[in-house]
Amino acid sequence: MAGDTPQSLSADFELGGDAQTGSLLLLSPLGTTVAQLEWAPGVAQLRQGSSTQQFASLDALVLQATGTELPVAALFDWLHGTATEAPGWRVDLQELPQGKLQAWRDDSKAPASLRILLAR
Repeated sequence: MAGDTPQSLSADFELGGDAQTGSLLLLSPLGTTVAQLEWAPGVAQLRQGSSTQQFASLDALVLQATGTELPVAALFDWLHGTATEAPGWRVDLQELPQGKLQAWRDDSKAPASLRILLAR
């Protein structure tokens, strides 16, 4: 089945703000804007090209933009070196001083992994 096929997304990104109010710009490997996510209390929106969609929550917004559930709130802490727990996720911050972060979800129905290389 097509739903069982592993998918991969490779993108540059710019993340700003925090889990309450922030933005995430997703860029293709060639540097073109793929999507812009913005959120604040009561607002979560996705811009792709000339289209803007509204969502009930940051989680719903991220699911639509990436195709999987990602722990964005914990991601902010992870990027600052704090191994905040996110249900179903494990994080490895050992190489964060070298600009590398890895996290993965071991859900047999929806496994996912994040491999982040930070630009200095």
